[in-house]
Amino acid sequence: MLFQPDPVKNRPKILVILHQEHSSPGRVGQELVKRGFALDIRKPRFGDSLPETMARHAGAVIFGGPMSANDPDAFVQKEIDWINVPLREQKPFLGICLGAQMMVKTLGGTVSGHGDGLVEIGYYPLRPTETGDALMDWPNKVYQWHREGFDLPKGSELLATSPTYPNQAIRHGPAAYGIQFHPELTHQMMVKWTTKGAPRMELPGAQQRRDHFAGRFVYDPAVRKWLDRFLDLWIGTAAAPVEHSLLKAAE
Repeated sequence: MLFQPDPVKNRPKILVILHQEHSSPGRVGQELVKRGFALDIRKPRFGDSLPETMARHAGAVIFGGPMSANDPDAFVQKEIDWINVPLREQKPFLGICLGAQMMVKTLGGTVSGHGDGLVEIGYYPLRPTETGDALMDWPNKVYQWHREGFDLPKGSELLATSPTYPNQAIRHGPAAYGIQFHPELTHQMMVKWTTKGAPRMELPGAQQRRDHFAGRFVYDPAVRKWLDRFLDLWIGTAAAPVEHSLLKAAE
């Protein structure tokens, strides 16, 4: 699927890259639409193309998936290579989980599992760095679903950390962010993930299904608040987008 029908003509588009046939951009997509953007959803895994320039898009988001950024599949390498486009043009880019790991690979970093085989599946602590704390308030716990993490590429800033996988949120340049956790998660998505992905909850360090839902009741309001503030800083609104080139010039 390339372009989505847009009842309001000429709305700025956000390029959304998904990795499974029935994947959803979830709450991130919902909030972007509320901010006046149209979603241009593409799935390179199923043959969709990617633009050679970001001239027709206000920003881009690559979401997660069950595959690894280290997989040899052609679409994985295609997306890793393509991330150079928004980085070069300094257009807002957000990588979530797999998308963040792909960005790290683009920047010459590495993606690997925990040395003790631990995973993060459920709600886990998050702590901002001094740099991250200066940007915004962060939730105390966030929802995770991964068994690999990434290192900190040269020239990138660490914004948030955690005990098991220390690199949780990074920024590269004025407009590119990568986060290991999942602010896009809706209740419906949690039901789906914990049902179809039930075997993963048997992995070392994973939380049980009941703890996922109990954690959402406690921690999700702060995650929702964080996402709203993050989008203010990262993309703004269709009517008043963030001008990252001016931010860089002012630094």
